[in-house]
Amino acid sequence: QVQQLAASGGGSVQAGGSLRLSCGGSGYIQSKDCMGWFRLPPGKEREGIAVIDGSGDTNYVDSVKGRFTISVDNATETLYLQMDSLAPGDTAEYYCAADSGRKACGTWWLHLIPRVKTYWDQGTQVTVAS
Repeated sequence: QVQQLAASGGGSVQAGGSLRLSCGGSGYIQSKDCMGWFRLPPGKEREGIAVIDGSGDTNYVDSVKGRFTISVDNATETLYLQMDSLAPGDTAEYYCAADSGRKACGTWWLHLIPRVKTYWDQGTQVTVAS
């Protein structure tokens, strides 16, 4: 079952800047469930951008590959998304989610979740100015 978690750390930055988003992953990180980051750009559909599976393997969509890094801190049970070289196209509301019981996932999971999870609470807004 996919569960949205509380994301924080958004803000406004200039192009080329960095932000780090955080997400409380209590229980899910310890259970080594798949966890990921999603975003909803203005006027576009929600998309998955980064996922980490139970083995710690990570996958990214092409638009963020090489710029964004997903990671977990096992001690604090926190999921992070380090975003570097931000561009105006990264402006979006960002969300994090965990898939309880699922240990293996890849980019296919990033494409699947926005189709099956139709309701999302408020995420954290990231605005990148040119």
